[in-house]
Amino acid sequence: MEVSFYDLSGQAEIPSALLQRTESDLSFFSEKVTPIIEEVRTHGDQALIDFAIKFDGVTVPTFSVKAQPSEFEAAFASLDPEVIETIRYSVENVRAFHEAQKPEEMWLKEMRPGAFAGDRHVPIEAVACYVPRGKGSFPSVLIMTAVPAVVAGVPKPIIITPPGPDGTVDAATLVAAQLVGIEEVYKCGGAQGVAAVAFGTESVPKCLKIVGPGSPWVVAAKQQLTHLLDPGVPAGPSESIILADETVDGKIAALDLLIESEHGPDSSAYLVTHSKAVADAAINALPDYWQQIEPKRMEFSQAVLCGHHGGVILTDSFEKAIEFVNAYAPEHLEILAKEPMSVMPKIHNAGEILLGNYTPISLGNFVLGPNAVLPTNAKAKTAGPLSVFDYMKRISVGYVTEAGYAELAQHANRFAHYEGFSGHALAVSKLRDQLLKGDSHES
Repeated sequence: MEVSFYDLSGQAEIPSALLQRTESDLSFFSEKVTPIIEEVRTHGDQALIDFAIKFDGVTVPTFSVKAQPSEFEAAFASLDPEVIETIRYSVENVRAFHEAQKPEEMWLKEMRPGAFAGDRHVPIEAVACYVPRGKGSFPSVLIMTAVPAVVAGVPKPIIITPPGPDGTVDAATLVAAQLVGIEEVYKCGGAQGVAAVAFGTESVPKCLKIVGPGSPWVVAAKQQLTHLLDPGVPAGPSESIILADETVDGKIAALDLLIESEHGPDSSAYLVTHSKAVADAAINALPDYWQQIEPKRMEFSQAVLCGHHGGVILTDSFEKAIEFVNAYAPEHLEILAKEPMSVMPKIHNAGEILLGNYTPISLGNFVLGPNAVLPTNAKAKTAGPLSVFDYMKRISVGYVTEAGYAELAQHANRFAHYEGFSGHALAVSKLRDQLLKGDSHES
């Protein structure tokens, strides 16, 4: 298979096709998820079991939608102790990052003498963390979605994830949940899982928000249920750009191209460079790398890098390569350059920026600490990574003392009269002064 190669030399405009993702058009999925959502709304747990058999390949006729304590115990017993150690290591790093990120519960600033204003940060009452499973098992996603929920103090954080063929949850996912501190894990994924937390079922509690990456089925269901459920950071199929200058070893750039391209055929992954030598070296290195990864992952990576949503892009200059990055607004961005720190200020649109040869996306995805649930489909132009803030809401706070009131009231009264709000004006008029003094007989 040939790696897709796009030579943009001499082109003033970036071809719009290169900026498209597989989730750009969800019309097919939107039509298909509507009856799924309705079935869950109507039949609850039974619909979840039926869809697990139909879509997730579950071979048992019935199973507990909620993971039981015995399943957690079995997960710990079956998992390699070294894997448990790595999960614990990741949880510690991700927790430390989000604890540092967490805002103070309340702040107040004296805006004028005797007049205070600020914010209170309050956790959202119930949040569902979505952990996909269709193309593998992802305890790392559980860590990234659940740790900030716990750090934020969400009273009811839950996990939803598709069941395996035997109606159970992946062992590492259950171990990660318990190490994070969440005991409520429910076996439902896809559009039906989103519907379950939007409506609530006999087993699955209704939630106010859902976070985590998912397939176009999940994205389409979130869109249809936004009137019931906050869909969180727009995280769809994986995407990455490896930005390389002329000093980079193309073999390293190719190595990092594999990372997101192996997620699935709906992913996107590009190497963008102005160096023909780097581009050629990367293209030549990929066939050997493909032979060193699992056949399924090789198939996924080839589908992306040899298809319409991945490959190698050659530009006239490094400035043009940066221009492409900002136009694309990738979920993951690696900067491989002689001075990556000097390049970073020129990047305005990216979910995350990983700097230099020693910071491959793999570290960010699993153990570095910053959240790896990132905006996709160019949403990085307006949104950022999942954070502790996504599990909290901000409430404005104001407090004015008797000494500070008069000055503010004078200006508020003037504004109210100008905008024609006589009720506003009356509330900060001399009438209020008289009432506060206990004289309610004068007007």
